[in-house]
Amino acid sequence: MGLLSRLLARRSPKARLQHGLDLIEQEDFTAGFAEISAAAKAGLPEAGFRLGRLYLDGVGVPRDLVEGARWMRRSGQAGWTESRFVLATLYLIGLPDAVENDEFGLSDVAQPVTGTPDYRKAAHWAALGAQDGLPDAQALYGYVLSVGPEDIQNQTEALVWYGRAAEAGCAQGHLGLGLAALNSATNMEEQAKAVRHLRIAADGEVGSALYLMGIICERGAGVPQDVAAATKYYGKAAEHNIRSGQARYGLALLEGRGIGRDPVRGETWLRKAAVAGDFEAAAMLGDMHARGGDATPNYLEAARWYQLAGEGGHAAAARALGLLYLTGSGVERNAGLAAHWFRLSSEHGDAAGTTDLANLILLGNGSPEDRVRTRELYEKAARSGDLVAAFNFGVCLAEGVGTEQDEQEAVLWMRKAAEGVVNAQYWYGRMLLEGRGSEPREEEGRDWIRKAAETGMADAEFLYGQLLLSGRGGLRDHAEAARMFELAANQDNVAAMFACGAMLGGGHEIPEDRLRAFEWFHRAASRGHAGAQLMMGRYLTRGLAGRTDLTEGRLWYKKAEAQGIAQAAAELSQPDRDERAAKAKEAMPAVDAAPAHATG
Repeated sequence: MGLLSRLLARRSPKARLQHGLDLIEQEDFTAGFAEISAAAKAGLPEAGFRLGRLYLDGVGVPRDLVEGARWMRRSGQAGWTESRFVLATLYLIGLPDAVENDEFGLSDVAQPVTGTPDYRKAAHWAALGAQDGLPDAQALYGYVLSVGPEDIQNQTEALVWYGRAAEAGCAQGHLGLGLAALNSATNMEEQAKAVRHLRIAADGEVGSALYLMGIICERGAGVPQDVAAATKYYGKAAEHNIRSGQARYGLALLEGRGIGRDPVRGETWLRKAAVAGDFEAAAMLGDMHARGGDATPNYLEAARWYQLAGEGGHAAAARALGLLYLTGSGVERNAGLAAHWFRLSSEHGDAAGTTDLANLILLGNGSPEDRVRTRELYEKAARSGDLVAAFNFGVCLAEGVGTEQDEQEAVLWMRKAAEGVVNAQYWYGRMLLEGRGSEPREEEGRDWIRKAAETGMADAEFLYGQLLLSGRGGLRDHAEAARMFELAANQDNVAAMFACGAMLGGGHEIPEDRLRAFEWFHRAASRGHAGAQLMMGRYLTRGLAGRTDLTEGRLWYKKAEAQGIAQAAAELSQPDRDERAAKAKEAMPAVDAAPAHATG
């Protein structure tokens, strides 16, 4: 060892600490770390605190949570107040067990925080710091006493420590007093008192106080409502990395609420909030990209944000992602993944997601596990009195979804659900008509179909029209049947469109109107109804509605033939007959040119 080195080594720990701090100030981090480390190892409590900070901050040495916390504990045990406060803070964010072991090992390096607070250890170290008179430690001890486990909670003592911290000018102390007052406020005066404390905390740049003041100003709670002031507070909270503040500030910028509209900055803040774990912000980003708004919809980007939100338990976002997979929008069409996200949505309480999952599974999609889980979910809710679940459970029993098919049990659940669920009325009516689960009871079945039809359910309107037309389960009524078909057709029920055309085309107990019949056949045919395509061919090739077009008529025949309609193939095999009929029609004199009566 050289003479200079021996002289430096003989300096007191305090001198070495000061020299190390000076070197750090001069940005000679490696040499500064070495000096402070020597002073700490010599037993100087302040040096232990400083060394712990260097490890925690990664200054002059790789960042090391465990070793940093160990030096804080040694320094705190030696009476250094600031170390006690830092250690309490670290225990609240979760320290690994290795901190309690003074034997340093390579496996301990770079262990992260656990995320699991240890309130008892935090309370121990915060209490020591508070008793030393450190205002920040007093506020922290008040917090632990407020929110810790029940066996260490003491709201009265928490207020005492918050008060001491506030009296010393600690903004966190005012935050604690403000929150306590806000939670217990029963009148405007107590609310105003809470706001005064929170405002002081916000003026002290406490992020959570800034966010709370934004909420207070936005709602007008204890202060006049002021949206612009609220947005300003949210902006400051956002800059302090309060993710809820980032989300609200981003939304304010997107909507121009209390600030000039700026979609680009708004999306940036929403992204920060979402990445930080604000799943509502992630869902909003998904909605924004799915809708498009100022830009073209980007379903791929929407799916990314919906997935982040859905994985975090956001029910509506999970359902939205399921719909993207179901339709193949921005992602590959995948019914299995759609079922997965619908199930997550349902498990988090979204009724629409539950319905989507049931519909998907009833169409034969989803895994066997999905089917069993869905049936179990419906059964449990049905037995607790939920009529919608009773209907869905009845469907599972009727169709053998997630269980053995049991139509007798299904019809009992359908009857129960029919008291309040339109779909159940329709299903129950059909089961009675078809004799599923019981002997056929056509009159009763028809009456339930009528009830469902009267609510405007298109499928029920169409089926009730068929019953009226045939007289099954009651009297025939062709005029009412035609009305029912038209109601259903106007809700895009394609089969009802065809029925309207057939009723108006003649042969029923209503006035014939082939022009209107043609219009209904055309609507149904355009939506792929094979029978309507056949009728379009006939109407056009034979001029049944006053217009003849052999070329277009044959095109409709070909479409019907492609769907397996044998009559269409037969019509196409006789083109000469259509041409002769068309020429004969053209040769006929106009009706108004014929003589009124024959002359001899």
